[in-house]
Amino acid sequence: MITATVGRLFLEAYNEKYGTRYDPRSFFIEKFYPLFFDHHKYMMTAGNAPLENPKISWDAMLTGKQEWETPDKRKDRYCKTIEKMDSSEADSSIARGFPSLDDMATTSGQLSDMNISLGQEASYLSWFGDALGVGVLGGFSILFFDKNILLDIYEGWQYYRAALEHTTLLKGNQINTWNGQWLKHYEDPDFSPESPMSDFMPYDNSKEILSVSLLSWTRILIAILNKYEKIQSMAYIYSIGQTNTTIGFIPFDISGIRRPLELYKKLFGAGQVRMSETLWGTAIGFSKSCKKGVIGVEAMKPKGIEEYMRKGTVPKSANSEEQKINYNVYQTWLLAMLNNEGLWDKSQKMADLLMAASTDNNKKISTKSSNLVDNALKAINKKQFINAITDVIPMVSDVDSLVGIVKDVNDMPSDNVPYFLTLVRFQYAIINKSVK
Repeated sequence: MITATVGRLFLEAYNEKYGTRYDPRSFFIEKFYPLFFDHHKYMMTAGNAPLENPKISWDAMLTGKQEWETPDKRKDRYCKTIEKMDSSEADSSIARGFPSLDDMATTSGQLSDMNISLGQEASYLSWFGDALGVGVLGGFSILFFDKNILLDIYEGWQYYRAALEHTTLLKGNQINTWNGQWLKHYEDPDFSPESPMSDFMPYDNSKEILSVSLLSWTRILIAILNKYEKIQSMAYIYSIGQTNTTIGFIPFDISGIRRPLELYKKLFGAGQVRMSETLWGTAIGFSKSCKKGVIGVEAMKPKGIEEYMRKGTVPKSANSEEQKINYNVYQTWLLAMLNNEGLWDKSQKMADLLMAASTDNNKKISTKSSNLVDNALKAINKKQFINAITDVIPMVSDVDSLVGIVKDVNDMPSDNVPYFLTLVRFQYAIINKSVK
């Protein structure tokens, strides 16, 4: 039913922007249906509605082994759909994302014994709403409640239709996946209105039949945040298929998501930002991130960092640009989780002191002192660190600085300590490389 709410929000925004007065029915008939369905290849599935395509094999259809449905049959399906939407209460057979009115059906979970009338417009609106869903890796779609984002998504619909018409081996029904790719492309600062499809290659061409590739939620949201200073932070997460799956309303902590991105630019410069985009939010899936109740800085966690946090592993020196960027993302996320930029300098100072403690006056590694420093570096909680660093203090020349940082660690919330200690390990690895 949320699809109808988003559909109405979109139609209001559309009429405001273009100075039109479409109602849901007229927009469906004059704009939506001709674009989405009055062609051999649909832009989206139509579920249980009469409009739905006959069951087809994309391989057979796109390689000419099976014939497309005739225009007359499409028109018949269209007329039946309009008639049913005009005369029936909105349900899963004519409205996208709605439950079945049969309380024994698998999609009846949203039924209520309350008499709630949504009006005849709801069926039409639901199609617009579902078509505005942004598909992401993990099999879910995101419905945004921000008018600017909805209008940006709409801008890409015409280009998906053009791609379907001009690319013979491109399968249809992927509007939600296309929306994600389009948003990332459209919100890019280098997007050219004069050449809107320039440098836009959203396809998976690993097979004979082309399809649109799914993107991670992070890459899409990063693009949105690069364009808009403020957006509506609430979103609806769902999946419509043979059965409807709903995660529900999930808030996006915009400031939390922005924090590591801004820190990355500040620490390592804007030049590497794009190269780092694929690394954010890769540690856990989108669905698991939603289960936290909010999508924020924690959900931006990069894959692979757990090894350094839980095991106390000291990173090896970065030997490639790719690994260097990976390490930079790790460090940025750790600092973002600490939510205290001042700890960046303190982690560097701690790493410097530990490096100095592990070497003698001739700058050679001392085995005994190195072992003690290693024990401190491998600590993964407050107690282990305090015990290990006590043995290192006699080997440090700048005792006051070390003691001051140790006191800061002791005063930290216990949950924050592993982030700081891991950050120190990465700083130590960088210094260690320069010493060698």
